[in-house]
Amino acid sequence: MKKSIVVIGGSAAGPKAASKARRMDPNAEITIIQKAENLSMASCGYPYFIGGTFDEEIKLICTPTGVPRDPQFFFNVKDINAIVSTEVTSIDPQEKKITAKHTKTGEVMEKKYDQLVICTGSKPIVPGIPGIDLNGVTTLHTMEDAKFLKDIAKNRKSKHAVIIGGGLIGIEVAEALTLAGIKITVVERQDQILSFLDLEMAKLVEKHLKAKGGNIYTGASVEKITGKNGQVAGVELSDSTKIKCDLVVSSIGVRPNSDLAADAGLEIGETGGIAVNEYMQTSDESIYAAGDCVEVKSLVTGKKMLWPMGDAANLQGRVIGQNLALGNKVEYKGVVSTGICKVFDFVAGSTGISEGQAERDGIEVVSTIHAAPDRPGFMGALPIVMKMIAEKNTGKIIGVQAVGMGDVSKRIAEAAVALHAGMTVDDLLTLDLPYAPPFSAAIDNFITCAHVLDNKIKGYMKGINPKEVKAKFDSGEDFCFLDVRGPDELEEMRFGKGELNLPLGALRANTDKLPEDKNAEIIAFCKISLRGYEAQLYLESIGYTNVKVLEGGIVAWPYDREK
Repeated sequence: MKKSIVVIGGSAAGPKAASKARRMDPNAEITIIQKAENLSMASCGYPYFIGGTFDEEIKLICTPTGVPRDPQFFFNVKDINAIVSTEVTSIDPQEKKITAKHTKTGEVMEKKYDQLVICTGSKPIVPGIPGIDLNGVTTLHTMEDAKFLKDIAKNRKSKHAVIIGGGLIGIEVAEALTLAGIKITVVERQDQILSFLDLEMAKLVEKHLKAKGGNIYTGASVEKITGKNGQVAGVELSDSTKIKCDLVVSSIGVRPNSDLAADAGLEIGETGGIAVNEYMQTSDESIYAAGDCVEVKSLVTGKKMLWPMGDAANLQGRVIGQNLALGNKVEYKGVVSTGICKVFDFVAGSTGISEGQAERDGIEVVSTIHAAPDRPGFMGALPIVMKMIAEKNTGKIIGVQAVGMGDVSKRIAEAAVALHAGMTVDDLLTLDLPYAPPFSAAIDNFITCAHVLDNKIKGYMKGINPKEVKAKFDSGEDFCFLDVRGPDELEEMRFGKGELNLPLGALRANTDKLPEDKNAEIIAFCKISLRGYEAQLYLESIGYTNVKVLEGGIVAWPYDREK
């Protein structure tokens, strides 16, 4: 008798689990039951569909060769029975059966299983505020949401949109709507957008978004959505600000859609996700789970966490497919939390944990910020600002962030591999990475950032974070802010905060212009602070005892400046 495998959910993890199981076991009876009308939707592509990168919605469900992944495709190509527009309403683990109902006809069906896979995904967190049910308020979670926003963008049906939430989806929607000529305002309750970044890195992205015409409100929340004749007319913020708008997109996050599993008596973790072991097996040995509905292990902190990302869902599904066919032979070890976001011609990415998260977890760290072009100037260099975070006692890398116009993705990928391997700063110093002028400088940004952190750990470089320098300015502290760039660079961009300009080449001949007190605090910088570091070393050699380097230089300064 054929083994019956039933997969609940047909977005990412479900089809991957079913397809891998079929490749490993040609004889099993495999069924996918999907609540939505579509299968294998590339939901991460929704913002780019809305923004006009492509206009054909069918591309969101196609294979790389352009074949739609519909039920007929799964049946003809994979011998998998895919049932759409059908919601599984209950699981009976004792009888090993599911009950499902067709979303349009109401027809009820039951199906027995030998092995069950739950891939019910996530559901959007919708704020319980007045006006949330008005016309013109939406999330971006389903194909229907994407089509709704696509119609608005394509036909210019909105003039001003407010986006609640400054996370990945919120920022991607902000770009998509801006490209459609719609004015956008992002409202984020935290004091920064993109919470996977540290504040000084997130501020660089915020600065870029504002330069593209976006409005950003941080440290504020939408308390009320106002309307007129049932249609959105504006929002009121917690600080009493009122903003007129005709579209509101709620993107404050998602939560695991684990209710079905909970009702079946399966163990739910503290995070709200379905608890699974290393084989992606639930508390019932016949039932597996994957995707946004499960909790996973952080390979950085060792803690359980939620990680609702499409790549993780697919990898988890692949693991399950093998274990369905072979028994529990393949493990899913966990995540290092790698993510990336496009913001117009800017990119923001990270892997591991932020310095802020490390502090909240009681991990003592050392970090640095490094700015540099992603390749030689004669090859059309573009800037990247990187931040590297390591455990103070061990030197183990626990987080890397990068933002800028250069090839951020490559550097975050390098860093993610380093985190998976448990590498230390010392391990990175002589990595053999691919080099040619079209792709990188002779020493890649990632390795150079490690060199800077190594210099800081060993006490050669006395770095100071932009946040700390900003705090000194705000509190009126007295220090010498030493700009060692040339006069032409000063005209191109400058702080306008009373800095002393002494080009590095002229520093030795002009020491009389420096503070007489050799214990006075001096903070040196240049465009990316390489010359700032050289200035620090020279000044220390002539007796100055309190010289620091502004990490990342003026390029990495995330706050306002004169020019």
